[in-house]
Amino acid sequence: MIRLGVVIIGRNEGERLRGCLESVVDSGRPVVYVDSGSTDGSVALARALGVEVVVLDLATPFTAARARNAGVEGLLQLAPHVHFVQFVDGDCLVVDGWLDRGLQELEARPDVVVVCGRLRERFPERSIYNRLADLEWDTPIGESDACGGIAMMRLVAFRAVGGFDPSIPTGEEPELCLRLRGQGWKVVRLEADMARHDIAMTRFGQWWMRQCRSGYGSLDVVTRSHDRKTAPFARQVYSARLWTVGWILVTAAAGGLAGSIGGSMAGIWAAGLLSLAPALQSIRIAARVRPRIKDNRVAISYGMLTMIGKWGELIGQIRYLCDLTRGHHARLIEYKHATP
Repeated sequence: MIRLGVVIIGRNEGERLRGCLESVVDSGRPVVYVDSGSTDGSVALARALGVEVVVLDLATPFTAARARNAGVEGLLQLAPHVHFVQFVDGDCLVVDGWLDRGLQELEARPDVVVVCGRLRERFPERSIYNRLADLEWDTPIGESDACGGIAMMRLVAFRAVGGFDPSIPTGEEPELCLRLRGQGWKVVRLEADMARHDIAMTRFGQWWMRQCRSGYGSLDVVTRSHDRKTAPFARQVYSARLWTVGWILVTAAAGGLAGSIGGSMAGIWAAGLLSLAPALQSIRIAARVRPRIKDNRVAISYGMLTMIGKWGELIGQIRYLCDLTRGHHARLIEYKHATP
């Protein structure tokens, strides 16, 4: 009996989708591709490779969460007896051996309902942004709070909590994992290669929009949570505010205090040090990651862009609050372009 199926989601992924599909179609597992309004022939490509296709209705806003839920329903119609599902994004290649490794873990540990492995960038050398994404995917091994979009899940648990929240445009995976862990189940990151990802990010503007998207989605998830202090992304939301608005207010206050007491050296030094706080924090971050990546240039870039990115996250949060005030539904901020 086939116990595992694969759900792939995508929109205008071009040749990346071909590679993704080809990495799983010969695995002997049922595969479902969910398309979110592609105009590049993705649907025809998937069908030509013998993959079951679900095309989402254009009348409802697209989200990855909605696509994955639709994929699970399509998978269960195609193969009603599957017990596990591997979610894959259309810009990824599943590594040989991963499907067996993930399945082995889930079958051996009934308390574990989500497993994921090491996601790597296919072309980290093409840009500093690709390289930084590769670092981002290198999450700690062992029991975890959450997974990303590429993960293997136990379907009985997935369905028991209602699957992904389709109204969440980004950050839906940690929100789902929070509900799963609330039922006593576990999420585990394995020490095994899982997939190769192609973020295809070569310009600062793409990276900046991704930071805005991150800020928007993070605040959306926190706002929906019953306990905002322990919600997924809570630390990220408050960190962005601390290192932008908080930094400006505290530095301005220190400068004002120095002026009010006649320009005392202590006040001037305090204001000066506070003004340098983001730069000092970027150095601290770079020093922390340097032993792991063994590349001074990348470590320094990581530290600098982490701090610069706080401003993009803040802008994303402001956009979200504006949408919330106007009564608009949360929306997806795009940073990728269609691939030939």
